[in-house]
Amino acid sequence: MILLGLETSCDETAAGIVDDSRRILANRVTSQLAEHKPYGGVVPEIAARAHLDRLDDLIRLALEDAKIALADLTGIAATCGPGLIGGVMVGAMTGKAIAAVRKLPFIAVNHLEAHALTARLTHDVSFPYLLLLVSGGHCQLLLVKGVGDYRLLGTTIDDAAGECFDKGAKVLGLGYPGGPAVERAAAEGDPQVFDLPRPMLGRKGCDFSFSGLKTALRQKTEGRDRGSENTISDLAASLQTAIADILVDRTKNALDMLADENIKITALVAAGGVAANGVIRVRLTKLTGEDYGLPFVAPPADLCTDNGVMIAWAGLERLRLGLTNGLDSAARPRWALDDRKAMPADEAGRSA
Repeated sequence: MILLGLETSCDETAAGIVDDSRRILANRVTSQLAEHKPYGGVVPEIAARAHLDRLDDLIRLALEDAKIALADLTGIAATCGPGLIGGVMVGAMTGKAIAAVRKLPFIAVNHLEAHALTARLTHDVSFPYLLLLVSGGHCQLLLVKGVGDYRLLGTTIDDAAGECFDKGAKVLGLGYPGGPAVERAAAEGDPQVFDLPRPMLGRKGCDFSFSGLKTALRQKTEGRDRGSENTISDLAASLQTAIADILVDRTKNALDMLADENIKITALVAAGGVAANGVIRVRLTKLTGEDYGLPFVAPPADLCTDNGVMIAWAGLERLRLGLTNGLDSAARPRWALDDRKAMPADEAGRSA
């Protein structure tokens, strides 16, 4: 089985090809940093137009990389949500067109499920496992029980961790995208210089909050010399450490919740763009190894950010189970993996 995956949900245009031996045959990604940098964030209409301009060439290049033709494909997978609807439609319609012309199965992939399953491609992780999904638009803890079978343990009540990085970088004048910029600046800073809040830290449950942290960072910068490299580096380090503390605390609660329910998991998996952060990876590795005797698994950095490989792999996992979609599948701006709300810690132990 060989699948082509198309990803256009935000500001990366991507085409990837994988086979059922877990080989990555092609991984083509084009970012739109230059287009969005003047605005300090992603502009949906600009993103959709860029996807439209670039996707055909990326598919051609991916096929060349894999040394195959469209006739060699077993199926076509495309992100059908969640995401910026204009961009999602570009990838979905392109995937459907190829599937229709070549008479191939089409798989409508949930972008979040693709992140959730990537570790099975890169590390062959077995179900069930705990997933920390952290990106610019999402921050969730999920029990991954199988393909299409997820239980939400916690989610953000306001902003995502990746958005906190991006907005923090903008306040500090570090540029876009914010995550890598903050990590670079933080490497030269002292995280103890500025006392920033850790919303939800120490509270029951597994939900996240980052809005107050963003506000506190902005207040810390008011009236200060923003031209001071030491100040900027120290603020970046303090922000990064605060975000890491929150993620570790909430993840620990999720691990304890599953242990209380006698649910044995195989690993803690982190996915999404924020999972590429080196400090966060070190902290989560220490948490799982020292306190729980579990492996911490995160895909390589280039497969944590949005890519077509993860879409192809999610499509392959679903195709193996006979889970295909019609060409009338809708593009969705919102698409939860688990529509149920995360339950409070004192109730979760009594849930099925």
